[in-house]
Amino acid sequence: MNRPLRHIAVFCGVLILALLGRVTWIQFVQADELANDPNNRRVKIEAFSYPRGNIIVGGKPVTGSVATDGDFKYKRTYQDGPMYAPITGYASQAQGESMLEGVYKKILSGKDDRLFFNRAKAVLTGEKPRGGDVITTIDEKAQKAAYKGLTDLHARGAVVALDPRSGKILALASTPSYDPSSFAGLTIAESKKYLALDADKSKPMNNRALREIYPPGSTFKILTAAAALEHGTVSDINASSGAPAPYTLPQTHTQVGNDVAGAPCDKASMKTGMQWSCNNVFLDAAHKLGTDKMRETAEKFGFNKEQFVPIRSAVSGYPAKLDQPQTALTGMGQGSLTSTPLQMAMVVAGIANNGKVMKPYLVDEVQGPGMSTIEKSEPTPLNSGDGQAVSEDTAKKVQEMMEYTVAEGTADKAAIDGVTVGGKTGTAQHGANVNDERPYAWFVSYAKQSDGTSPIAVAVFVDPKDMDIPRSEIAGGKLGGPIAKAVMEAVLKK
Repeated sequence: MNRPLRHIAVFCGVLILALLGRVTWIQFVQADELANDPNNRRVKIEAFSYPRGNIIVGGKPVTGSVATDGDFKYKRTYQDGPMYAPITGYASQAQGESMLEGVYKKILSGKDDRLFFNRAKAVLTGEKPRGGDVITTIDEKAQKAAYKGLTDLHARGAVVALDPRSGKILALASTPSYDPSSFAGLTIAESKKYLALDADKSKPMNNRALREIYPPGSTFKILTAAAALEHGTVSDINASSGAPAPYTLPQTHTQVGNDVAGAPCDKASMKTGMQWSCNNVFLDAAHKLGTDKMRETAEKFGFNKEQFVPIRSAVSGYPAKLDQPQTALTGMGQGSLTSTPLQMAMVVAGIANNGKVMKPYLVDEVQGPGMSTIEKSEPTPLNSGDGQAVSEDTAKKVQEMMEYTVAEGTADKAAIDGVTVGGKTGTAQHGANVNDERPYAWFVSYAKQSDGTSPIAVAVFVDPKDMDIPRSEIAGGKLGGPIAKAVMEAVLKK
């Protein structure tokens, strides 16, 4: 072979090796990246070529699949879509997936590696493939009570209900909401519907239960009380606090009053302070505790960390650096303190569970197409060791105060005949100058069974921005109390 031919042969060999190397790189290194590329239409066509698995509530699917024309053979449908949207999210041919539809995308579409044998069997038998199912912890009646309570108010808001003993999420509602079915396909009309929802100023696609943070107001006083008892700055809940009303914030001339006219708040005990939501008692308690001890207790209940239920929640925050007046303000749930409704449900659930906080979870089980179990959730303490955020003795003293607040105080709207109920109201100021906007209304509560255990703890959040009521009528007990009561009754009756 002459020299030019040898050069051409070597050059061709190099090209072939480069081609083989590139093909190998694409098939083995970039395969997953290309398969998951949102612009890979072939993958999306295949994903919608057969029905997805379902999301299950109370043994019944709240999702489905319907045949369509075009390249995408099936699109998603939803039963009671707006009620369950904060849980299911959406699976749209054009917009992708969110919430459980997104977290369990591979299971529901049948692409999870654990479903390999199911896919292989479908190929051999000629059966139409199908994804797995996601079994939620949601209690259907509790969810309906939560959603109805919010929609009857025509309010922006959220409800989270937990089983304190296990951490199961029994209800998770957010309003205003949306119907995921309305933009599940590819039509122009569906695209316009999605864009309209996305641009809506009331933010119907926001998950207020998990993804939005707000000042928790006076509902946080139960955590302040727990911190004071746990660290020993308060030992007797019936003893005078010595805190004057109105209360002057430390290092300032700013005085903070109380919301309940005529309430006996001056130098009141912690129990009376809880009963009438006396700001002075809890401002003083937080000031005496100091920032570090307040933050330490808050973090044991879940503050300053993301929660995965398995949907990711926003971080509820107890700030790292606060001066003395700011620390005092956190005692009444104001200042720089922020919380999701999920977080406040975790706080009240931990108190109801005698001080032990359980990790909240939304999915009980993941099943293959043949109902075989792929994943099974187990109750897990939030904190290492025994999971205690505060001692049982501390928790029971806070329970005593909360139950007294329902029986003889501001949380009476949650009272249930023949049932021991503990509760706490909350009204949270906010805005650029703290009190510019109409205040948020909060309510947290739990109910006990005859054996002393609590199967239900609830946090209700109401933003009255769109409600046609005067500012004087905005109160956690009036707006949130009846909703919490209805959710608790739904679980207790079951």
